[in-house]
Amino acid sequence: MPLLYNGEGSKLVSEIEKILQKKLKRRERERIISAYELARENHEGQYRESGEPFISHPVAVTKILAELQADTDTLVSGLLHDVVEDCNVPLEDVENRFGPIVAKIVDGVTKINNLKLSETLDKAEIKSRIKIETIRKMLLALSSDPRIIIVKLADRLHNMRTLYFVKNDKKRKDKALETLNIYAPIAHRIGIHRIKWELEDLSFKYLYPNDYNELKLRVKKKLHERQATMDEYRNIVANELRKHRVNFLIEGRVKHLYSIWQKMIRKNKSFDEIYDLIALRIITEDEVSCYKILGIVHSLWPPVPGRFKDYIAAPKSNGYKSLHTTLITHKGEPLEIQIRSEKMHKEAEFGLAAHWIYKEGIDLKERSWFHQLSNWHKDFIESFKDIESVSKELETDEVFVFTPKGEVIHLPKGATPIDFAYAIHTEIGHHLAGAKVNGKMVPINYQLQLGDRVEIIVNKNSEGPSLDWLNYVRSNSTKAKIRRFFKTKYKNELVERGKETFRKISKKLAKPMEELLNSESVKELMKRSGVNTENEFFMKLGDGTITMAEMLKCLEPQPIDIEIPKKLLKPVKPKQALGKEVLIAGQSGIDVHFAKCCNPLPGDKIVAVISSRGISIHVRNCKNLINIAADKLLEASWTFTLDGRYDAWIKAVFDTTEKNVVGRILEKIENKNAKVKKYYVSSGDWGQSILAANLLVKDIGHLTSVMESIRGIRGVQAVARTGGLP
Repeated sequence: MPLLYNGEGSKLVSEIEKILQKKLKRRERERIISAYELARENHEGQYRESGEPFISHPVAVTKILAELQADTDTLVSGLLHDVVEDCNVPLEDVENRFGPIVAKIVDGVTKINNLKLSETLDKAEIKSRIKIETIRKMLLALSSDPRIIIVKLADRLHNMRTLYFVKNDKKRKDKALETLNIYAPIAHRIGIHRIKWELEDLSFKYLYPNDYNELKLRVKKKLHERQATMDEYRNIVANELRKHRVNFLIEGRVKHLYSIWQKMIRKNKSFDEIYDLIALRIITEDEVSCYKILGIVHSLWPPVPGRFKDYIAAPKSNGYKSLHTTLITHKGEPLEIQIRSEKMHKEAEFGLAAHWIYKEGIDLKERSWFHQLSNWHKDFIESFKDIESVSKELETDEVFVFTPKGEVIHLPKGATPIDFAYAIHTEIGHHLAGAKVNGKMVPINYQLQLGDRVEIIVNKNSEGPSLDWLNYVRSNSTKAKIRRFFKTKYKNELVERGKETFRKISKKLAKPMEELLNSESVKELMKRSGVNTENEFFMKLGDGTITMAEMLKCLEPQPIDIEIPKKLLKPVKPKQALGKEVLIAGQSGIDVHFAKCCNPLPGDKIVAVISSRGISIHVRNCKNLINIAADKLLEASWTFTLDGRYDAWIKAVFDTTEKNVVGRILEKIENKNAKVKKYYVSSGDWGQSILAANLLVKDIGHLTSVMESIRGIRGVQAVARTGGLP
């Protein structure tokens, strides 16, 4: 018998129809009500940390999916996504009642939940010990059916919206970090910006609460101050568009908090220097109207050279389409305007989720944009060793270039002709002999620029790529293909090369190779790198996947991360002049000095140490804290300040055979708006050179940006932060 439309299930259907702005068919209503009843019955007696019945969670997830205009199979899966894992409902029962598609989605979400990512995201484990296999499984789920990932993103979004009910502060921060490093970048990769932005802002709120709250207040104040001016611009543009009889809708776009904060750190800007905080977005009926509106607004105010981007002619790899332009208004200030059609706007908001075309009987996997996305994971796992590199690849900046026939190729920013060749076809890459860019020959390490026209010269008699190419490529997919070539063709040679490197390490440390191979640190490195045998280990050492720097780091003792008992964190009354940078036991204005042994930067986890000389601030894992009595330690945290400059030391190891590496490193530092106070160059133990530099930077994000730019220099083998002069 058909279900009666009454009770909570019927009420939920009505709410979903209101969100979807359409009436569902009788069979669709029955399926949703049936799924609700199954979830309600099986979650009976389960409660969330907020105290609400657990059924409130799958209901909220389903409403988020409805906002994404999801199909009925996905809505039903949203209601049932926890019943197999949490309630022991057999997957066969789900399939029998709701069909194979729902069962597949629920099973996929269950497998992702069982990865228990947050258990691996702990302290130093965050960057060095996470198993990349877990990320690979998520991407396999994406290629299997994108609805699996979309349900999981909706699940994570509701969990982040209710994260304040979680009592354990560490658990909250772990969940926020996991969201920021994995889920938000995946939302970006599949173009669901609405979810990406909210996940980032919620993560920001829990990871950096002081920065978040301060920035939120400043943005609110700025919006209030700018409202009248933005209304004036909106009216001027609207009146001009009406004169030309164009159909349009104008709305304001406010930059999201995390995006503002990242821009301030990445570009070393103060809040007042963020000029694209507010922009105008014009939505029109079709692509032709977009270009017509572009001409109209350019006739109103002059465009800023170099600030126009046409993502309609050349969409981003996640499908994003829009026109972006920046104008100088009659008030002499920059104004950013985005122009897109209604269809483009939906795709910009919902990304892959905007393509709910299964119900139309179209095979999504035949679509070229999805084919590229679903195959992206194949080379992904081979080139990653930590969560930082995963997150970076998921949300890397892009540059698009053209083939001789005008086809658009998307590549990571900083990509070279080698990356381009492998993006066309693996065999083209293997037989690369040279490249022309815009009709002129360029070296293979030339960094491709936006809009370049690239032609690859192929030598069919070539023996294949060179290992040196790994120093020039930017794409991890390219690196994986090159390494795979050498693993296949030169396996024995790579093993011998790796053994020779390991012999040098063994000789230097005066320890037998067998002893080092059986050490826990090397075993852990092998496990982290996905290596099962000694030959695989030597091969990765031979092709550079595992570097000598990594080997030495794992064999050297690491600083101990000190955990400070909260009951011993007692406030101290300030006796000296008030400062502004650090809170001591929750109090501001206490005069402190920064320890030279570890040179803490804003963004570091810090602790205060009481001594006869006053209060010094150390990084929490500073080795000099090991012998400090617990009652001499005080809780410390940074306040929101972006104006100061702080000491930092870095060490860069580079190849002595490369020319002018030091000059290029110093130039990169200068370009990143950091100041070099002094530097020293010395010879390393392994024939390399070492540059030790004392810098002035704004915070940990600024230093990270500087180090990342140095890593891209040819000949640089490793860059690390040090506590002081190495």
